[in-house]
Amino acid sequence: MQRAFRLLAPHGAALVALALFLLAGLAIFDNYGVSVDSAMQRTIAEYNLDYVLQADADALESGIISHSDVFYGVGVEWPLLLAERAMDLQSNRSVYFARYLLTHLFFLVGGLFTYLLARRLFGSPAIAVAAMLVFLLSPRLYAHSFFNSKDAPFLALFMVTLFLAHRAFRRDSLWGFALLGIGAGLLLNLRIMGIVLLAAIPAMRALDALLASGPDERKRTLLTLGAFALAGALAVYATMPYLWADPIWRVGEWWSTFSNHPTVAMQLLGGESFVTRDLPSRYLPVWFSITNPPAILLLGCGGALAVCVMGTAQPRKALRNSRLRFLVLIAACFLASVLAVVLLKPNIYNGWRQMHFLHAPFALLAAFGLQWLVFALRRKRLRAAVYAAAALGAATTIASMALIHPHQHVYFNFLVDRTTHGHLRAQFDTDYWGISGLEDLRLILRESPTQPVRVSDGILGRNARLLPESDARRVIHSDDLTGYYIANPLFVTRLGMAVRPSHAPLPDTRQIYGGAFYPISKLALDGEAAGPYRARRDRLRAAAPAASSFFDIYADGNSLVYVKEQCAPDDIRQPLFLHIIPKPGAEGLSSEVRAVGFQNLDFRFREIGVAFDDACMAVVPLPDYPVAYVSTGQFKGERLWEEHIPIHNDGAFDDR
Repeated sequence: MQRAFRLLAPHGAALVALALFLLAGLAIFDNYGVSVDSAMQRTIAEYNLDYVLQADADALESGIISHSDVFYGVGVEWPLLLAERAMDLQSNRSVYFARYLLTHLFFLVGGLFTYLLARRLFGSPAIAVAAMLVFLLSPRLYAHSFFNSKDAPFLALFMVTLFLAHRAFRRDSLWGFALLGIGAGLLLNLRIMGIVLLAAIPAMRALDALLASGPDERKRTLLTLGAFALAGALAVYATMPYLWADPIWRVGEWWSTFSNHPTVAMQLLGGESFVTRDLPSRYLPVWFSITNPPAILLLGCGGALAVCVMGTAQPRKALRNSRLRFLVLIAACFLASVLAVVLLKPNIYNGWRQMHFLHAPFALLAAFGLQWLVFALRRKRLRAAVYAAAALGAATTIASMALIHPHQHVYFNFLVDRTTHGHLRAQFDTDYWGISGLEDLRLILRESPTQPVRVSDGILGRNARLLPESDARRVIHSDDLTGYYIANPLFVTRLGMAVRPSHAPLPDTRQIYGGAFYPISKLALDGEAAGPYRARRDRLRAAAPAASSFFDIYADGNSLVYVKEQCAPDDIRQPLFLHIIPKPGAEGLSSEVRAVGFQNLDFRFREIGVAFDDACMAVVPLPDYPVAYVSTGQFKGERLWEEHIPIHNDGAFDDR
């Protein structure tokens, strides 16, 4: 016991901080909702496990998960699934919350390794604790550490692998580099950006071989490089069952899929919508800048600048196996990744969540920036002031996280205008995974403490799985007409809301720092709420519709109005497609529209529509550029109906 105390005593501050974070996590983990693809992630693990148990090369070809997802994060999803089965968890609530706790624990492990690596790099216990706090106190990443089983584990594993890299280069042993190879291989299992370390480490080792003092040292260097490469390849192969049947061919398929994932979405940046395959160069730098606490941004940028200056001023020291060289490696991992995204414009989406691993090197750079600033100041009072300012920054961040809980994932700093939530939602993507749906559902239940509550499938229906049994029994899964729902915030922001559904008789937003609930709505209106929509329909009936088949489609200003009399839930359950074909030579088109020849405004009726009396109505604003014709219809795998509506040169719809 005394020996253990002597070993742990120097790390007391870090252990106390980690214990406090653990207690906080245990207290709040059940406040986060379920994300849109949590079920899909769990399914990936199930089908990979079936593949292993059945030894069947076709076990994954069921169609339940996309072929592009069979590779996705198996190295993390497997342990989560095995833990779930070991604990014999049966209910959705217990399964998802267990996943949240385990994912968060791994995030805390990342914080521990941040401390250990910073302690070795900087020698100062205070700076090491500061590095750990920087890692853990990023509001967005803290929330993601519960519900995001892809990017949060990748971030934590990236930090662990950086620690293994520092250890391997210091000890220069075969086993050390083999262990490092396993870490790098697991990184590659989770995300293609694991290639950052898988390329940087061999480059550093090759440099060691060039600088070796003799053939024996060069031989050992090459042996350790071989151990790293072999262990990394085996780690990738062992944790990705899909590769087992045909590793040579499927490695190419995996690389092609990961490096150019087929998912294409619309993203909002400063009020402008962009297709993910056509993002502007500023996308990642802007998102990184507006969603990190200001103190972390200042210290991280200062640390990166100090490393660049020192590396340039002392090139020989930067080439040798020294602390400076490792700091150069850390800075290179951060800067090279950012430059790759800026220059190559890969398919990234949802803010910068695929790039959350950047926080690992940036946290270390921020700690170095703090140490460099303290050492640059000669007076003790100035140093004390710097430490006090850093502590104040940490306290401010903690206060912000407490105020916005459980919506830390929509944190924005002062660089963004957060005056109103409507303005914020019109400028940037916020709760793109629908995590706040759990709090919205609890709000609905509190407003109706004894009555059953009808909700439609989607965000609310999905989050009903996380309710206690007593509350879950009161939730009735209903149709799109009568149930509460939350409109997909990503789509509503893109398309606009010319006709806005009524809000339920409860607050539609919560005034919280940097985030918001999305409006809780019902499609069906009655009484005075239906009056404006009833009047609009009656006015449109005086003119002939531009098209009349499954829906009557009217031209009303620069909008299309879809009207369905005797509307039933099945009539509006399936998505509608709407393709806008511009006139030849039209200006103001995005590169995506120019490439494919039309603008896609597909929508779900309940997200922009209303129902009243026995009718349904949806209004879709059209773009400002000259339009040749629109193609619209409804689909369920295949097109159920379709209409082509030409437009005259004066902009009016053809009535043929």
